[in-house]
Amino acid sequence: MDRLPRLARNLLAATALFTVAAAPAPPEAARVTITRDTWGIAHVVGQSDADTVFGAIYAQAEDDFNRIEANYLTALGRTAEAEGEQAIWADLRQRLYVDPVDLKAKYHASPPWLQRLMTGWADGLNYYLATHPEVRPKVLTHFEPWMALSFTEGSIGGDIERISLNDLAAFYGKTSVAVAAEEAGPVPREPRGSNGIAIAPKNTVNGHALLLINPHTSFYFRSELQMTSGEGLNAYGASTWGQFFIYQGFNEKAGWMHTSSGVDNVDEFAEDVVRQGAAVSYRYGKAIRPMRSKRVTIAYRKPDGTLGTRSFTTYASHHGPIVAERDGKWIAQSLMWKPIPALEQSWLRTMATDLAGYLKVAERKANSSNDTLFADAKGEIAYLHPQFVPVRDTRFDYGKPVDGADPATDWKGLHSVASLPNAINPRVGYAFSTNNWPWTAAGPDSPKAADYPRYMDTFGENPRGVHADLLLRNAHAFTPERLIAAAYDSYLPAFAELIPPLVKAYDALPATDPRRAALAGPITTLRGWNYRWGTDSVATTLGVLWGGKMWREVGSFIQAEQINVPKYIATRVSDSRKLDALGEAADQLTRDFGDWKVGWGQINRFQRLDDSIDPHFDDSKPSIPVPFTSAQWGSLASFGARPYANTRKLYGSSGNSFVAVVEFGPKLRAWAVTAGGESGDPASPHFRDQAERYAGGALRPVYFYPADLAGHVERRYRPGEMAKEAK
Repeated sequence: MDRLPRLARNLLAATALFTVAAAPAPPEAARVTITRDTWGIAHVVGQSDADTVFGAIYAQAEDDFNRIEANYLTALGRTAEAEGEQAIWADLRQRLYVDPVDLKAKYHASPPWLQRLMTGWADGLNYYLATHPEVRPKVLTHFEPWMALSFTEGSIGGDIERISLNDLAAFYGKTSVAVAAEEAGPVPREPRGSNGIAIAPKNTVNGHALLLINPHTSFYFRSELQMTSGEGLNAYGASTWGQFFIYQGFNEKAGWMHTSSGVDNVDEFAEDVVRQGAAVSYRYGKAIRPMRSKRVTIAYRKPDGTLGTRSFTTYASHHGPIVAERDGKWIAQSLMWKPIPALEQSWLRTMATDLAGYLKVAERKANSSNDTLFADAKGEIAYLHPQFVPVRDTRFDYGKPVDGADPATDWKGLHSVASLPNAINPRVGYAFSTNNWPWTAAGPDSPKAADYPRYMDTFGENPRGVHADLLLRNAHAFTPERLIAAAYDSYLPAFAELIPPLVKAYDALPATDPRRAALAGPITTLRGWNYRWGTDSVATTLGVLWGGKMWREVGSFIQAEQINVPKYIATRVSDSRKLDALGEAADQLTRDFGDWKVGWGQINRFQRLDDSIDPHFDDSKPSIPVPFTSAQWGSLASFGARPYANTRKLYGSSGNSFVAVVEFGPKLRAWAVTAGGESGDPASPHFRDQAERYAGGALRPVYFYPADLAGHVERRYRPGEMAKEAK
């Protein structure tokens, strides 16, 4: 297309700029306008898609270059160059798949339209660095287009992260590494994932489809922005720092929300190794196959600032890289590694204007880890299972390593999109996912587990799934406001299961048991609880601290066995232990705060002190009360908080990170809120300007159209130029 849409013409015509003579401007810079609204959110307009990519990544770098660089150090396997020797194993894990030579070849093999986007991406980052000499990258001082192929999927944790660093270090380094406490157990993992809800017109007051977008990630994980071009692009939403596509969001006609899936599509194969002199082979059927080997060199920063290197000979069978050794067998890991189709799918779905178009893009089968909730202006809605699902022989249990020497265990192609447990335009008029199984995704119209292989889900149900089902069944009068209210509904279904057995245990105590007197107050508080969170709720404080103790004692093992943790605590933990744990929780509160009667908001806090990527907190510094809890108790609004070594209060660092509700009427309407604020710069007014709204669930209007932006413009400029304050 050679003509700009009205939005682009209006913004370019209204731009008043003066140049910072810092570096020669690439041609894209003159074809891009960035408009910052009064929340600091970038609305980027370019003549072509590649121009818009250039401007969008430039705007991201303005907001938080540190997080962009950190993500690409991870993706490229180069974190140790910044952080030192302790990061070598994470880098090696990445480099089992990411080979710069291979990615450069893939870049040249990419379709021309994708090459143009990658070139625009690299040019935007390099121009940002050229025009901001005060920014000092830790490692990446220059970006090349092929690097975009290393990071093509924007979810919170990639499939590669399922490979154990301890196993990898033991195999390739004959050593062990420190692992996070939640991975070592017994510490419960804070749920990572998301909520998505799609409502069909039949269940809405206005007769328009609605979509809830509610990713649960570490805070400040994505940038909020709008990308518009003269080639038809007009997408708004959350883009993972450093990526040039809207990962969770909407265009004028359609919206998409991704939630982490429980599908099994990452498998381990136990290889029977055969050594013949220096050669390493493995058995496959009646044959002996040579093990592929590759030399990988990892650079790392020494304490004195210089760089050292460590080199490893890595191995791979046809199943994938070798990542561990167990019981004398080498373990190969199979997962999706399709950089070109993955990046294509991530971009093209932002252009889909209806369900048919979205499904056509999904035929690339390069989405491995995410369920999708979809809604469009035609009134169609859907729950879509991840499209990368290998076909496997159900005689084998792929939940543990299978015999790699048996050809029957091999993957046998991919399931067709139509054969997956999707729920497309369910008659019930809603679909949802809370990182739970797909068998309740659309109430009575959900896919049936009996019709699908058991590897389609490994998560099972969770308390958020129970909660969402309660809210959506038989609800026929949704408005955007009511969907927002549902997203922040305060019910905690896990405690409806946990508290009655605790109260019953107390009531059964003998009159002479000293716990009758000691626990009388806390039990009275919990007995009268309606299982809803609230800032002033003492019951929420008691319940969360008590439940957390129980979960830490049994949760790690139980989750590994795919057993419902609240149910296990309620039915299998002894009455005596339940009561003792409540006493310990009350004692902890009294010790830390002078009384066990502490309102939830007094200790559950949001705080953003500085631009550190690793969170840290301080009880003596200002913070904001947050009423909602961890998702593990069934709160749809998630706030993953815990105490730190220097704090008594609980501080959140994950959970709700971006929340949006979209209505697909003749004219799109949307509302959103981001944790903290858009900017990563503590000196920016947008560093924490959304914090109060975030804690209160008060979504702000999205300025999607030029008319929406009118009166809400903070500044307007081209990349590389200083902007005059908007008049």
